[in-house]
Amino acid sequence: SIMYGCNNFCTYCIVPYTRGRERSREPEIILNEIRQLVAEGYKDITLLGQNVNSYGKDLDRGVDFAWLLEQVNAIPGDFLIRFMTSHPKDAGERLFDTMAACEKVAPVLHLPFQSGSSRVLKAMNRGYTREHYLDLVAQLRARIPDIVLTSDVIVGFPGETQEEFEETLSLIEAVRFDALFTFIFSPRRGTPAEKLDDPMPKEQKNANFQRLLQRQNQISGEKHQAYVGKTLRVLVDGRNDDGKHTLTARTDGGRLVHLDGGEELIGGFYSCRITGSSNWALFGEIVEA
Repeated sequence: SIMYGCNNFCTYCIVPYTRGRERSREPEIILNEIRQLVAEGYKDITLLGQNVNSYGKDLDRGVDFAWLLEQVNAIPGDFLIRFMTSHPKDAGERLFDTMAACEKVAPVLHLPFQSGSSRVLKAMNRGYTREHYLDLVAQLRARIPDIVLTSDVIVGFPGETQEEFEETLSLIEAVRFDALFTFIFSPRRGTPAEKLDDPMPKEQKNANFQRLLQRQNQISGEKHQAYVGKTLRVLVDGRNDDGKHTLTARTDGGRLVHLDGGEELIGGFYSCRITGSSNWALFGEIVEA
């Protein structure tokens, strides 16, 4: 964790009320912890915050999240840097340029969009529009063409019309995310959204949710199929429980890979040839051990 709390007050979210305002940890403490982890042999380190892009704003020290990424990247060792979650209203060129320039920063970004409708985004108090989000994606892919992009989306926010849901589907088509974390709106007691009128029937929300899932699964499957035949660096991270393969691994972009090999491979980076895929995972074989 690099920070705690949240200042955004999205109308559906209880976090600012339960965890308080944003509080950044001192960078020296964070960097010392990461140096210790690297010294102990850790290979994959994730920087966590409700909105990591806000890191440092409360410290009055002239530091920000991009600066922290640069400092972590400069720590000697062979390891990957991941982070989550980024808020679109605070993401932009400085973050994307830093990600592209830092060789240890994994080419993956979780950038929640929540809705493809600007009106719904305003009702959610998200602080950006559909057009702004699409522009961010274009900026990011111009700098890191092979970026793995994942996101969150809420179906059935109070007052969402069928036309506005179709806008969400069209945004998914335009961006073609590698994966989505999908939710049907569920009211949280004490949030402004709890009191909003919600005329869309539950059955329609469920039908829309299934349409979204079906299309995203197709896109994820197509994206995974494009990996077949490629050789990628993977970090073997554990034993497999699928009954068919012995090990699991992750690509630098965070894609799950099922493969075979001895347990002595766990904890190391290897070249892996991708031999197959599904909607949710890749299958491969080690070509360098």
